[in-house]
Amino acid sequence: MAIEARKAAKRGYLVTAALGLALAGCATTGGSTPDVGTITPAPILETNFGPVRGTTSEGGDVRIFRGIRYAASTEGKRFQEAADPASWSSPRDATQFGADCPQRPSGDVPVFASWANDQPQSEDCLFLNVWTRGTNDGKKRPIMVWLHGGGYVTGSGSSHGYDGTRLAQRGDVVVVTVNHRLNGFGYLYLGGVSDDPKYAHAGNLGSLDAVKALEWVRANAAAIGGDPDNVTIFGESGGAAKVSTLMAMEQADGLFDRAIAQSGSMSLAGFEPRLANALTKDIFTTAGLEPGDVAGLAALPMKDYVDVLMRSRTRAAFFRPVVDGSSLTRQPFSPDATPLSADIPLLVGTNRTEMRLQGGLADPANFSLTWEQLPEKLKGVVGDADVDQIIAGMRAAYPQADASEIYFQTATFQNYRGTALRQAERKSAQNEAPVYMYRLDWETPVEGGRLKSPHALDIAFVFDNVARSTSYTASGPEQQRLADLMSDAWIAFAKTGNPNTASLPQWPRYTQANRATMIFDTDPEVVVDPDKAERELLQRLLSEGRSQ
Repeated sequence: MAIEARKAAKRGYLVTAALGLALAGCATTGGSTPDVGTITPAPILETNFGPVRGTTSEGGDVRIFRGIRYAASTEGKRFQEAADPASWSSPRDATQFGADCPQRPSGDVPVFASWANDQPQSEDCLFLNVWTRGTNDGKKRPIMVWLHGGGYVTGSGSSHGYDGTRLAQRGDVVVVTVNHRLNGFGYLYLGGVSDDPKYAHAGNLGSLDAVKALEWVRANAAAIGGDPDNVTIFGESGGAAKVSTLMAMEQADGLFDRAIAQSGSMSLAGFEPRLANALTKDIFTTAGLEPGDVAGLAALPMKDYVDVLMRSRTRAAFFRPVVDGSSLTRQPFSPDATPLSADIPLLVGTNRTEMRLQGGLADPANFSLTWEQLPEKLKGVVGDADVDQIIAGMRAAYPQADASEIYFQTATFQNYRGTALRQAERKSAQNEAPVYMYRLDWETPVEGGRLKSPHALDIAFVFDNVARSTSYTASGPEQQRLADLMSDAWIAFAKTGNPNTASLPQWPRYTQANRATMIFDTDPEVVVDPDKAERELLQRLLSEGRSQ
């Protein structure tokens, strides 16, 4: 669908939606910053389902609404699409985050301590959170909808790292974070064991929840002070994978206008039904149920079902969207970029040494590998690829590197950089909407500096939340400089589809001919085809990793 057609479709919807929101201005406070010395009243937001009462930031310039229900509870309706909630008339509290969706324990990661904000888990978890500088004030602010990380299996929109206050202040944008179903609650494919139509989309419910949240954003854009024709979806790690998946979902067509994928382009492909069906049957077996006894699986208490998932082959950690032929009709970016979102500008990139987080903290011995240990270690990363060729080529590309550096660079390319490059290549080949590529090279001093530029480090800077991220970034002028550079670029992209700002060198569109990449560091620069020798070597030797 072309951009103008998308906008026309949205306008038609909004004519109807506006009728339900016409009185919202009478029930909300104004759009201006309160006078010094006055008491800021609790803001009221009139949503299309009913009013909610939020709070304000220190100083009162940002209105914050947490735990807004965008869909009905899925308790008692496991494996089914979410329904609209029943409407309400009296203001409901929206000062606290809603429940996290059910998931396995993620364990403590010391560098993430600043972000920790776990909520009780429940199957009544379809909530979103809004930060805005004005409600129903007639302004059309860009809306930035964040999809959280944690793969398709853990996480929530409640992390302190995702707090949208400073981003809303800085760019006068509306920030929305979303909870959606995860793991075997949101991505259990049942097409091979049941023909009941109410379970037809069970393999993609988490992504359909995200669609429903985007529908809420569209319906309530005016109420939250935003522009329904300027919605950016963005996310990191699993959130970026969700962004990539939504770009190929027909149900999401017309609900967003720009996309940002940070360190998570792994959803070039989702699961094919054959693999998804095998995992599903194993879950039934683990639960002691006959395959096809969906009612029995759906009746298990939530904690018992989580336990089943953790004991199954999936370990409650191996789920992806499923190409089921209905809710997801093709692989998002394999073998080429989905034509559905050809007109959507894309900002995509990674961090320089992503795998120093997972591969290093999970096994500290990886920080001190010997050359003799390296081949066996790499086999666990690259599968059937020729390890000797990889080591020889990487040593030639990085003659000063030690064995650990070669390990982490190869693992980073296999898990993050390689798929980001392929996504950028395939999207830019459509030649319809611009693609911009970045890489974060700044190195954090925490953990004695051994993590360098690890996975998820960019979150602190994109949200301008260094003060909320000190366990991962520490603090200082360098950290704030990176936050200034990256958050302004993300805001610019959300506003115009172009991330260029006055503080950055000219950032060209990415093509396979130029491979122009913005390197974010205290002195940012554009580099043509950074680490070219590594890219050429590993694109040739490593498989794309499609899921069968």
